[in-house]
Amino acid sequence: MRPRGPVFLARRSYRLRRMRDAARLLPVAGAFLFLLPILWAPAETEARDTAVDGAYLFVVWFGLIVVAALMARGLGAQEEEPGTEGGEGRG
Repeated sequence: MRPRGPVFLARRSYRLRRMRDAARLLPVAGAFLFLLPILWAPAETEARDTAVDGAYLFVVWFGLIVVAALMARGLGAQEEEPGTEGGEGRG
C-alpha cells in the first residue's frame, strides 16, 4: 500500500484560492445589491422614495470599492506559487 499525500491543501494556497474565488464573485454580488431596491416594498404613497434608494446605491458602491481594494491588496501581497497561473504553460 503506497502512502497517501496530505488531504488538505497548504493554508496559504487555500486562502489565496478562496480570495480569488471571492474576487470573481464580487461583481455578481454587486449586481445583486444594485438590483435589490427593485424588490423593496413600495412606500405607502404612489411616488418612489428616490432619496433612500440613491443613498443606498452610493453606500453599496462605496462598499464594493472598499472590498475590492482590500481583496486586491490581499491578492497582490501573496506570492505567486511556481507552476501555477504564471507565464509557463499558458497561452
